[in-house]
Amino acid sequence: MPDDLSPPEKKPGQLLARGVCRHLLGHDFVTVEELTPTSGLRVDVMALGPKSEVWVIECKSSRADFQSDHKWQGYLEWCDRFFWAVDEDFPTDLLPEDTGLIIADAYDAEILRMAPEDKLAPARRKVMVQKFARHAATRWHAARDPDFIPSWGL
Repeated sequence: MPDDLSPPEKKPGQLLARGVCRHLLGHDFVTVEELTPTSGLRVDVMALGPKSEVWVIECKSSRADFQSDHKWQGYLEWCDRFFWAVDEDFPTDLLPEDTGLIIADAYDAEILRMAPEDKLAPARRKVMVQKFARHAATRWHAARDPDFIPSWGL
């Protein structure tokens, strides 16, 4: 039985996200999880590259998880490249071929198919880099000072 000091169990998608984030760091991309580019959308992983490249990675842990995602095409206008991250047992023939493909586990990942590039407009890129920075800073603040919640929330 876990005690109060045990970390919470992670869901399969969160474990895939961890492996993806570890892998992308090796490509000089920094990442955040669960970023909201616009109202009604929340991406699993957003990656920011050394030249301000913006990638979105959606982590799918099962066929049902993928088939229930009806919002993924809305993510395309918020990134330069869009990827799916799945485990090695996922039926990848379900995934659209005009998207990127990453095979991942909780510890690492591999990009099997590079996503086609559709560059963001400069104004949209500026918005996304700013959202990324604020999201990362807010997450860091919450980790450093978990008892403080500002009046506007986190």
